Amino acid sequence: MAENEAEGGAAGEGAEAAPKNKLKLIIMAVGLLAVLGGGAATWFFFFRHGDDQHHAEAAAPAKPPSFVDVPDIMVNLAGAPGERVQYLRLKIVLELKEEKQVEAIKPTMPRVTDIFQTYVRELRPSDLNGSAGVFRLKEELTKRVNAAVAPVQVSAVLFKEVVIQ
Repeated sequence: MAENEAEGGAAGEGAEAAPKNKLKLIIMAVGLLAVLGGGAATWFFFFRHGDDQHHAEAAAPAKPPSFVDVPDIMVNLAGAPGERVQYLRLKIVLELKEEKQVEAIKPTMPRVTDIFQTYVRELRPSDLNGSAGVFRLKEELTKRVNAAVAPVQVSAVLFKEVVIQ
């Protein structure tokens, strides 16, 4: 019987040792995950940004746009018979993406001026009311100049001055 008790005692100690070993294993796994997570967080916050700055320095700087002045335009606006005649004066600049496009567009400037004057002459003073009217004028002139100077593409029509008298 003493043998049975000794065997039973050893079996009981083995049963208690297994949960202790599992607990140690779980604690070690959690510790390992904490160390790995801390290392990953350190890399993310401190070392990762240096790579972004290196790539930003390697990128080529963007080319500034080029601008072309259009001769000043002064026209009388269309109005009803008997109304006071109103005049519109515009100073316009064309924005181009590259400097070499400036030389390509210079020979077509008389055509651009003609298209602008023909369109603007048909406007009524009410067509230019508010910022929405000026925005519509800008969009319409951009569309017309791009048709006139194709294949060169004008990025924008910019107003230096818009005066209605």
